[in-house]
Amino acid sequence: MIQYSLKCADGHQFDSWFQSASAFDKLQAAGHVACAVCGSEKVEKALMAPRVGHGDKPEPAPEKPLSKPANPAEQALAALKAHVEANSDYVGNRFAQEARAMHAGDAPERPIWGEAKGHEAKALIEDGIKVAPLPFTPTRKSN
Repeated sequence: MIQYSLKCADGHQFDSWFQSASAFDKLQAAGHVACAVCGSEKVEKALMAPRVGHGDKPEPAPEKPLSKPANPAEQALAALKAHVEANSDYVGNRFAQEARAMHAGDAPERPIWGEAKGHEAKALIEDGIKVAPLPFTPTRKSN
């Protein structure tokens, strides 16, 4: 396996793993390598430093704060999460029951979000109840 730093024509940078250098070349020639941010297929290898081991000890990973979104995609995801949390009720693992009750008219309609098992979400969809997966998990607050 080989990891490449890649860059698209719009300047977005991202990393991806490939089985080999020739596998990257073959996938790129077939148009199967696309930017992880914008989807552009105009992707090329970016300049990157080689990883060289220094004996038995692995190199420590550089410290990166996880508190701030690093790129436009992460910023958009953070904004979506903030909007959902501010404008809907979190119902936790009762999501399927709450959605079903609203659909049946047994509970007032309101925007909700929460967690559902795969089979629960599938049953909601099969019953005509509109649901959509969210690309984030709830913020866990600790004491």
